[in-house]
Amino acid sequence: MDIWSTISRADQALFSLINYEGHSGYLDWLMLLLREPYAWVPLYLFLMVLVFRQNPSALLPFFTASLLTVAVTDYTSASIIKPFVARLRPCYTAGLQEHIYVLTGCGGKYSFPSTHASNHFGLATCWYGFMRMTRNLRWNWVWIWALAVGYAQIYVGKHFPLDIAAGALLGVATGAWTTLVFKGWFMKSASR
Repeated sequence: MDIWSTISRADQALFSLINYEGHSGYLDWLMLLLREPYAWVPLYLFLMVLVFRQNPSALLPFFTASLLTVAVTDYTSASIIKPFVARLRPCYTAGLQEHIYVLTGCGGKYSFPSTHASNHFGLATCWYGFMRMTRNLRWNWVWIWALAVGYAQIYVGKHFPLDIAAGALLGVATGAWTTLVFKGWFMKSASR
């Protein structure tokens, strides 16, 4: 037995624990809401207003870094890694169909890495870095937010836990990169 088979079985077992055995009808609406992109628009607007009120010159670098982070994570996960790895979503995986609770359509064929996880962990890293850099604040809540979105992806049947972990790694790496890229821009605009 090779290591990938062992990891894959453990991943499927954890998926079943969260999605099938851990499912509760009381949480369905919340999990669907957590993965809905439009549900986060008020948060994004609040952050823009907050950054603008604290330092108007930081708004453009903050907005651009956030946008660049999502563009890189989204494209990299959905258009490069998913087709290359070609790991089937849980709903397409043989042997899981009878032990899966799908709350929303199956979606695209491939699941590794989770684009939701890469986008949200990328934004979490970017925002955390910006707040540390500009206000010396530790926005730890962004990690809970990104984890909740990732957990919801497993709960609704879209992704295996390993998909979320890989998406989180991609997001953190991208968010750290965009924070570094825009650190110089922010410092230059703050000194004006």
